[in-house]
Amino acid sequence: MTFSQTSRVPELLRIGPQIALLPVVHGSGQFALTVRRWMLEESFDCVAVPLPESFREAVEESVLDLPTPSIVIQPAMSTFKPDQESWAPTTWTGESDDNGNESDEDEDEESVPLSYVPVDPCQGVIMGIRAAMGEHIPREFIDLETDRFLPYATVMPDPFAVRHVSPEKFAAAVLPSITRPPDQQTRDRMIHMAIRLIELEKRYDKILIVTSVLHWPWIREAYHQLKDGTLGSNVAVSSSVIEKPQHEEVCSPIRYRIEPRTLMFLFGELPYITNLYERARAELEDDDDLQIDGVKELLLAARDSYKKELGNRARRVTPLLLSKCLQYIRNLSLIHRRMTPDLITIVTAAKQVLGDQFALHVAELANQYGDQTQPTDVTLSSVTLGIDQARLPDGEVVPLVSRLPGPPISWCTLQLQRRPSDSEKDRWTYKWNPYSQCSYPPEDDLIEAFRTRVIDRAQANIGNDLARTEKFTTSVKDGIDIRDTLRHWYEKQIYVKVVPPSRGVLDACVMLFDSPADPRDYPWRTTWFAEHATESTLALFATNFEKEMIGPGIGMSVYGGAMFLYPPVTIPDVWQDTRLDYTETLEERLIAAACLHSRGREIALLSSLPPGSGWKRLARRHKKHLVHVPLTSFSDEQVQRLRMVHVLNGSEVRSYAEDFIRRV
Repeated sequence: MTFSQTSRVPELLRIGPQIALLPVVHGSGQFALTVRRWMLEESFDCVAVPLPESFREAVEESVLDLPTPSIVIQPAMSTFKPDQESWAPTTWTGESDDNGNESDEDEDEESVPLSYVPVDPCQGVIMGIRAAMGEHIPREFIDLETDRFLPYATVMPDPFAVRHVSPEKFAAAVLPSITRPPDQQTRDRMIHMAIRLIELEKRYDKILIVTSVLHWPWIREAYHQLKDGTLGSNVAVSSSVIEKPQHEEVCSPIRYRIEPRTLMFLFGELPYITNLYERARAELEDDDDLQIDGVKELLLAARDSYKKELGNRARRVTPLLLSKCLQYIRNLSLIHRRMTPDLITIVTAAKQVLGDQFALHVAELANQYGDQTQPTDVTLSSVTLGIDQARLPDGEVVPLVSRLPGPPISWCTLQLQRRPSDSEKDRWTYKWNPYSQCSYPPEDDLIEAFRTRVIDRAQANIGNDLARTEKFTTSVKDGIDIRDTLRHWYEKQIYVKVVPPSRGVLDACVMLFDSPADPRDYPWRTTWFAEHATESTLALFATNFEKEMIGPGIGMSVYGGAMFLYPPVTIPDVWQDTRLDYTETLEERLIAAACLHSRGREIALLSSLPPGSGWKRLARRHKKHLVHVPLTSFSDEQVQRLRMVHVLNGSEVRSYAEDFIRRV
């Protein structure tokens, strides 16, 4: 039995009447889905795996452990010690001098790279093995045994294209750019796999081989040349004898589990995206667009984690900001000629749009693989992975090379403001000098500019209260009053506004960001005096900055409320002034202080709700009038940023404070 005319396997991807070949990009979740879809849509009775037979036992045991990831490492024969159960991961044989230093004779000798197979759910080959084991389809490992593996990889199109383009069209489009294997080992491997496929044809009717998109043309070529007897001198072909490339002597591969924080170096996709694929598989959800939708879910999860850690100190991550972040990610991906973003693109966009702390949460969550990190075999040792290397259980660091290499990866660095450790916070708190405190000048400029806006808004409200309308005669004054004009339309008369200029001085402003305020949440209460003529005299209540040390001599607090006097004047400490002891709440004390020290009759009051009868009665006691400015008239994001204030332990801290205080 062979593939029928109605088979879903296209003619291009058949290398014989009984063999279907599926080219994949290793490490791609989209191609892993394609492999699974092929195996569900077509009935195969054998899956040919492009791995040596020596890997069968360890790889299949690891596949049974999925979704828990693992790695299968094959030691090199040059490092194997037959008199021990383990193997030595180094090839250095030089001697040491009396001080224990290595001799210069072998100083430049490098360790032998060890080949490994990443048991990654988003590997197409692993998906083929997994699906075949689930359907009880025989697996045949057909690759050549090689002691020192030479990888063959190159830059390829974004694998997400196969979401909209069939695998045969993807393979045909990439075909002109695929070069012939540059090394003899890879060419021998292609020939050996072609020979094994010819052998498998005698035992199976429908064979599927899942291999790299870089290998399939040469496997196909070797297969047809073997069939035609034109392969050449490398392999002798006759009617009964085929001389195969020779296997090398190899060691038995060893399974290891992975330290969870280093899964980034094993997976082809982000660990977070890989976990979403496994969740969708377990819950039978649609996973066709997870590479794109997973980025959105990552940002939403980072938002929740960010808000949980920082609480009211976290800036609001609105849907508009998230949409701008996603747009930025898309643009950066297109600049890099990609259809899907990589980690550096996602984190860079998050940093530029939402700040360092949010980007830090994105980077941390992207490397999380859920709770699926414990293998069923608890006796497995763990390795710590790095860039093309691993630290083995005995502490030795060895170079690694993958037998299922994906496209080449370039590693980049991105500077983010890291989260200080508890020991650093304790040390900074211990060294704090309570008699030397000052503000951070850039924040002073922002809050003073905001105070000016609130004062201007209050003055406009005072003028609106005195506005009147009159009939148009010779001038439109302050504009046409549409409401009164329509109201007196029967008179055929136009009415205009007359807004008299506000009189008096508005030199006091009270901002209440959290009202009613719980005194237990705002233990820090102080009065600061202006350092120069452009600053206000400031009285405030805020959270305890000593509980949020972000750098040496730098603490962060959150305003609950503040009172500004401009031009600045010298006043007693608002929180120690006995003349204000009749007040009961933090808000009343600030309002009473503003009424006591203001030279004008009006007091600008910024709050979420209009002043109640109690606050108005307090103002009348000092013969003042409160002019309310709604807090909702300003953006929540701007208010949230202005509420955060940094306290510096001396003016000398200003020289390096910018390194720890990064604002978007």
